[in-house]
Amino acid sequence: MNSLSLRYGMNPHQTPARVFMRDGSDLPITVLGGSPGYINLLDGLNAWQLVRELKSVTGLPSAASFKHVSPAGAAIGLPLDDTLRKIYFVDDAELSPLAAAYARARGADRLCSFGDFIALSDVVDLSTARLIAREVSDGVIAPGYEPEALQILTQKKAGKYVVLQIDSTYEAPASEMREVFGVTFEQGRHVRSVAPSDFTHLVTRNQSLPLPALRDLQVAWVTLKYTQSNSVCFVKDGQTIGVGAGQQSRVHCVRLAAHKADLWWLRQHPKVINLPFRPEIKRPERDNAIDQFLRDDITPREKSAWTHIFTELPQPLTGEEKRAWLDGLTDVALGSDAFFPFSDSIHRAAASGVRYVFEPGGSTRDAEVIAAADEYGMVMAFTGVRLFHH
Repeated sequence: MNSLSLRYGMNPHQTPARVFMRDGSDLPITVLGGSPGYINLLDGLNAWQLVRELKSVTGLPSAASFKHVSPAGAAIGLPLDDTLRKIYFVDDAELSPLAAAYARARGADRLCSFGDFIALSDVVDLSTARLIAREVSDGVIAPGYEPEALQILTQKKAGKYVVLQIDSTYEAPASEMREVFGVTFEQGRHVRSVAPSDFTHLVTRNQSLPLPALRDLQVAWVTLKYTQSNSVCFVKDGQTIGVGAGQQSRVHCVRLAAHKADLWWLRQHPKVINLPFRPEIKRPERDNAIDQFLRDDITPREKSAWTHIFTELPQPLTGEEKRAWLDGLTDVALGSDAFFPFSDSIHRAAASGVRYVFEPGGSTRDAEVIAAADEYGMVMAFTGVRLFHH
């Protein structure tokens, strides 16, 4: 089949809509469940490229949680400690490496991952399917599914959950085209992948780049390649912890991503882990309540709802408590899809534990940016590769 009709395009009034192969060949995707929409397929095809490349680079099962054509989270399948299992709400689950990858990808920013489209690098096993089944999600794309896993996923949302199988051997043409306002654009596909040699041009005084940090920089590199620009990515222990996408200002990308990284770390504070939730409160409501609990600008109206969420009203963390806890976030890797034009991004990143940085280099203020990195003892690599994605 080389064409697939869709209910509508990006919005319900955009009809007709379909996806098809220009050359008449078969589509590389097979619909196993549900009825995918236009945005589902944009998310799915972008997310699949990310996890396929991440698996190729690291050799580990990989997962991505996509929303609106950018990753809310991406990760490789490293084991989770007890704290992460608790804040990701998987402390009751048996996790395969692939399931661990998705738990990490989803857990990076659970608020933004609500209603996500999932991409998985490997054949979906029962452990991963059970994890997906209990989250609010729109669909999943993977190279295959174990029979029991497929049965679970095709029953989700009363059979409306989108389940896509992609041909893992499919390679897109070297040239890609898109149409905007009746004008056709054509360019060479971005096939450039990341390699350890991309991080050998170290421009800071500190030139110590341990293997775990190198791996995290690679995770950031691959994630940025499929994130709407401008974008930056914070990574720790093989998973994104903050993605800042689609901002017009580089420092706003950093502030957004750093804020998400801060929230990820604050979720691990004992006061947050031990919030007295009522037993009937579900995971999405808990995510929203935790976000409110950690905000400095929560309104009285929002706080009034806490009586229905908690068995007793918790005392919010003070600014001093937050800062003291955030000071424990260290050895974070930061990637930027283009150069930092000013040192302000480095100063903000340092407050969120960043120690390892890559960017293409090439700004007229490179020296100022390097000096700021040296001020914090960071290790910075200039890759010479811009990673814009639109």
